[in-house]
Amino acid sequence: MDAATSRTIRIGTTQIGLIGLDQAINEAVARTLNQAEAMEFLYQAICQKNYIPAGMEEKYRRALFKEYNKHLNNDTSTTEGLVIRIFGPGCVSCNGLQTLVIEVLADMKIAADIEQIHDPDEIGRAGILQTPALMINGALKSSGLLPTRALIEEWLRECIQ
Repeated sequence: MDAATSRTIRIGTTQIGLIGLDQAINEAVARTLNQAEAMEFLYQAICQKNYIPAGMEEKYRRALFKEYNKHLNNDTSTTEGLVIRIFGPGCVSCNGLQTLVIEVLADMKIAADIEQIHDPDEIGRAGILQTPALMINGALKSSGLLPTRALIEEWLRECIQ
């Protein structure tokens, strides 16, 4: 049986850590449920181990089902614009990478969602072996070193074209 680890997903405009999501998705896949059944199964499984704010039930259902579909399609990409993830324990190098990325985005006049991931389990699930690490739209761009400003600009230009 899978351990009930926490995983961060986007619900609306907020990143939320949910306990047991991977376990619930794996169980839903094993049961070969239709879409409506899978959505309800995931929601009920997550409700048992996590707090769901009143009035947010439908947003949670949609977000959980989106993660389920990503799992089924083996899809790690996102279609919601530019998403930049910075992985690390919150050290000077990781914070420096975030500052550099923000400066480059501002200079290029590009909007992006920036997520800083500190959780070791989440870092491991992303396949990151060394930090700081930079991921842009699901593609690992650097790991274990601080990339240059020019390199970050190049990666961003590739993603917005």
